[in-house]
Amino acid sequence: MNFRLSYLVTAFAVAALSVSAASAQKTGLKVFISVDMEGVAGVVNSDQVTMGGHDYNMARKWMTEEANAAILGALDAGATEIVVNDSHSTMRNLIAGDINPAARLITGSPKTLGMMQGIDETFDAVIFIGYHARAGSADGVLDHTYSGAAVHALKVNGRETGESELNALIAGHFNVPVVMIAGDATLCAQVKKSLGPDVVTTETKEAIGRYAAKTLVPSESQKLIRTNTAAALKKLSVFRPYKPSAPYVVEIDFLYSHQAENASLVPGVERVSARTVRYTQPDFINAFRMFRALVTLANA
Repeated sequence: MNFRLSYLVTAFAVAALSVSAASAQKTGLKVFISVDMEGVAGVVNSDQVTMGGHDYNMARKWMTEEANAAILGALDAGATEIVVNDSHSTMRNLIAGDINPAARLITGSPKTLGMMQGIDETFDAVIFIGYHARAGSADGVLDHTYSGAAVHALKVNGRETGESELNALIAGHFNVPVVMIAGDATLCAQVKKSLGPDVVTTETKEAIGRYAAKTLVPSESQKLIRTNTAAALKKLSVFRPYKPSAPYVVEIDFLYSHQAENASLVPGVERVSARTVRYTQPDFINAFRMFRALVTLANA
């Protein structure tokens, strides 16, 4: 074999090995899990989701167990990397010592992307655990949108938006689909309409009122979460990122007029009614960061 032919054979062999290695890397399944608290089975009252509340320690244990159920479901589906983000209130609720060590935990606040801190384009799928219905829902357990003290309603491009849609938009910015969501029945119905019928939902409870529900016992909820997480991750090809067309027109309806007045101090924010402001951003991450800033300012 002459030198030139030998060189070409070697080059093709190296290229083939490189393609093979790249393919091997792509076979790894990377999963992001965002864990809230109000949608966890057994949780129905504010003292369960507030640090120092009478039943808080019990509820955070259930929250941790539902997170672990999702981790196990991801492992059942072949996940090779799992990141769990504590997404409730102070974001120091999940019991770190009890989280399955197959995952990495993001805890504490403030965090730039809040409930979605840690997400990027390297992930294959997003799971939401313990999520709840958007603010103003007639039958949602502990319904609210990001700040129960400030936000009465939120719209993005004219569509009603709760925390599930808001966080799905962040995932969509990085071209990552939300594939499974666990929470109360009203939440599940809402996301089927907004994110699409393919999203897998796990009903943890059915609201009787804002502070009462017919709920699965935690162990049963955890079994369903594990099963449905694995099932969703095994059919990734059917899911698409939630990514409405830019620009993003965000409309925030606050609880009180002074909150809209405070928010309208920011250049580019238009006050369209006594309690409502509107702004436009070409990039959704910037739109989200402005939303958080305006809510913070409104509460000042």
